Amino acid sequence: MQKNKKLKQTKYIFVTGGVLSGVGKGITAASMGAILKAKGYHVTMQKCDPYLNVDAGLLNPVEHGECFVTADGVETDLDLGHYERFLDFETSKYSITLSGSIFKELIDKERSGGFNGKTVQLVPHFTNLVQEKIERASADSDIHIVEIGGTIGDYEGLSFVEAIRLFANKVGRRNCLYISVVYVPWINTSKEFKTKPAQNALKDLRGFGIIPDIVCTRTERPAPKEIQEKIAAFAGIDKDAVVNLPDIKSVYDVPFNVLKSGVLNILNDFVGDDTRPDMSRWEKFSKLRNKEFKKTVKIGLVAKYVGNNDTYMCVTEALKASAAWNEVNLDLVWKNAEEVTEKDLEGLDGIVVPGGFGVRGVEGKILAAKYALEHNVPYLGLCLGLQVACIASARLGGVKNANSEEFGASAKAKNNVIYIMEGQKGKESTGGTMRLGDYPAKLVKGSKTAEIYGSAKVVERHRHRYEVNQKFLPEIEKGGLKVSGTSPDGTLVEFVEAPGKKFFEATQAHPEFKSRPLHPHPLFLEFVKACK
Repeated sequence: MQKNKKLKQTKYIFVTGGVLSGVGKGITAASMGAILKAKGYHVTMQKCDPYLNVDAGLLNPVEHGECFVTADGVETDLDLGHYERFLDFETSKYSITLSGSIFKELIDKERSGGFNGKTVQLVPHFTNLVQEKIERASADSDIHIVEIGGTIGDYEGLSFVEAIRLFANKVGRRNCLYISVVYVPWINTSKEFKTKPAQNALKDLRGFGIIPDIVCTRTERPAPKEIQEKIAAFAGIDKDAVVNLPDIKSVYDVPFNVLKSGVLNILNDFVGDDTRPDMSRWEKFSKLRNKEFKKTVKIGLVAKYVGNNDTYMCVTEALKASAAWNEVNLDLVWKNAEEVTEKDLEGLDGIVVPGGFGVRGVEGKILAAKYALEHNVPYLGLCLGLQVACIASARLGGVKNANSEEFGASAKAKNNVIYIMEGQKGKESTGGTMRLGDYPAKLVKGSKTAEIYGSAKVVERHRHRYEVNQKFLPEIEKGGLKVSGTSPDGTLVEFVEAPGKKFFEATQAHPEFKSRPLHPHPLFLEFVKACK
């Protein structure tokens, strides 16, 4: 990594998408950020989303993918996970701006008389507030990258586009770089790429007053130079400012595709620095990710939100990175928690039970934890994965039909191993009593958990409401589990392990949120190592 540098004035990069959503704006933006960080700059990122939701906490994970949680406890969409993985930094509440939160703030201000009777409008009030959010999120950074969600031309996103156009007037056009990511489809019947949709998207962008400095064409296969030249001519930019980003095996190779293009020269001119970025760690990881190893580990992900690979993005990426650094191939097998049987779990080298809410699929997750305990199969439980492990262990320890208040059991039931503590309060949030964001924990000296972390004090991110009822600890321990970490005051169970087993670790937290491709989380690293 290059030595830290400092720009005299913050530079801003704005990334928009054309033709269709899900085209890869987040990965493209994060890749640019990774390159600039490798040049030694302090790079931050932000997502501006046109959804009318105030946050992503209530969005359906099957439809929208994983809900990511920031260190300061804000529920966001999965793009912030991409940002953290590529740039290895922590996002915050300032890293996400949704239309719903903007409108709520404006309406609250208007209702309290904050506008002194003025007419409140999208321009300038909405656009000004968006610009304020961008400036706040970019504090102390050299380069701030802003991804605009949705697609150019969407009605709900027009105010954000206008805001970033006007932003150049505020900080100077030379301090703003506009990137457009457009989709170029391949028509199989005629065996040709079609640039018309991309041309229309760029025309719309120009119509809103923005001429992009860089155009990234997303394709299913590598496109010939003629395609880039055609789009460059239509967009009115240099052909070297158009880069083709075809589908590849690993998204972590996207920065290298960017480096191979002429876009690096544009980024260098933008920051006034032509030093080569130090991508050595990335190069090592890329070689490992693309290598075929002699050994393969077969890991079962026992989950309830199936049908969309994005629903557990941080979990799967943590597993992939850990497999690469352990130099094994990963065979990740999705197991539907609603249908899983013991036979489905046979032959697995390891089992992961991720988080989730509600009763659906819970018995399948309890079965998975019980199977891992009884058959000495490496197990990693995340959030709900800890709770079902405690329920399974309590049942083995003699608590008949051990259950959780979350799963429909009465609060007065005598078998609630998982419950809401009397008077328990969490951070103010949509979740009410949910614990969201970073919380410290103290680990039991001499425990396997403490050995894995290499420390007696840790901080992990949370997103849950229910806790382990410690009056059942004798039965839980009789079933095979032992508490290996608690909150600093000892009132909350944060980690459990199964002494004597190959690997059985579960945490009330979401360590996957802190795992990075270049620095995988120790729990995931050791889990995959045990699966070997």
